[in-house]
Amino acid sequence: MGFRTGIIGLPNVGKSTLFNALTHTASAQNENYPFCTIEANLGEVPVNDSRLAEIASFEKSKQIIQAKTTFVDIAGLVKGASKGEGLGNKFLGNIREVDALAHVVRCFDDNNIVHVDGQIDPLRDIETIETELMLADLESIERQRARLVRKIRGGDKESMKIDGLLELAQEKLEQGIHARPTGLDEEDTKVWYRLKLLTSKPFLYVCNVDENSLREGNNYSAQVEEYARKNDASTVLVSAQIEEEISQLNAEEEQEYLTEMGLDNSGLDRLIQKGYSLLGLITYFTTGPKETRAWTIPKGTNAADAAAVIHEDFRRGFIRAETISFEKFISCGGYQQARNSGKIRTEGKAYEVKDGDILHFLFNV
Repeated sequence: MGFRTGIIGLPNVGKSTLFNALTHTASAQNENYPFCTIEANLGEVPVNDSRLAEIASFEKSKQIIQAKTTFVDIAGLVKGASKGEGLGNKFLGNIREVDALAHVVRCFDDNNIVHVDGQIDPLRDIETIETELMLADLESIERQRARLVRKIRGGDKESMKIDGLLELAQEKLEQGIHARPTGLDEEDTKVWYRLKLLTSKPFLYVCNVDENSLREGNNYSAQVEEYARKNDASTVLVSAQIEEEISQLNAEEEQEYLTEMGLDNSGLDRLIQKGYSLLGLITYFTTGPKETRAWTIPKGTNAADAAAVIHEDFRRGFIRAETISFEKFISCGGYQQARNSGKIRTEGKAYEVKDGDILHFLFNV
């Protein structure tokens, strides 16, 4: 599995430019006027992981297959979106289908790019977007609670539990707090996420800055970072313009460009790393002469469920998993050498897969 990140924000903050650069496509229009993105654009992006090439070099793999993640470019929201303004209802529906939200906030000055509200003010922009998401959630809660009334009167305990959680979410939103399931047990948390509230999703604030502010940020991005700290959220500095330029380069040229800019990695890589952290995702590997491949799973996944990511038959016929950590694999000099030195472990279905594990599954067909 990968994850789907919805790119949201006001019109003309650089969302579509960033999406085009991240996905190396021109499928999202980036004209200088609101609502130029009419449909939610989808783009699959490979997840760069330097460990893949190292593993493949030892096993002489013919092919390297990276994990993939999906970005969804969602048209710019405006004040009143929760009431249908600016094509708002359709776009709010698109947001419900993603795993995390990357809120692009304009943190640069440019007189040639019109701001929908006339001037640059990151905190006002954040408030506009989040107010609309909260209002949409309150309307959703009202509808969901109305549908439960008859079942509650009939004494349905599950409906009573859901209604209680909806009431709790409503109280949070009315206080201006995101509807996140803090303080709930595992069972209630699972139910909470089934409510599909927009503000329950993990948030990442993407500060779209100019080239000169990419390393240290600026006064605008500092405001966003302070806001994120107070609201238990993450931020990442990105220059959509720089990412657009990088997208036109090959791998070698890209590395040279990043080195000249004094950067260790691209905005895409930083964005994906933050996304993995937000959603609690990790990577395991399979390898052999044919291919070395990365697989994405949630942290805490057991070996049987990790096997099912490759194919459901692997879980149904699971016998055992042979595993070694990436670090031990490298220090041993490859899989066969690790086996010869007794470093390969045998694990059962309940084994909790760790980030960087190299796995070989044995199963009955």
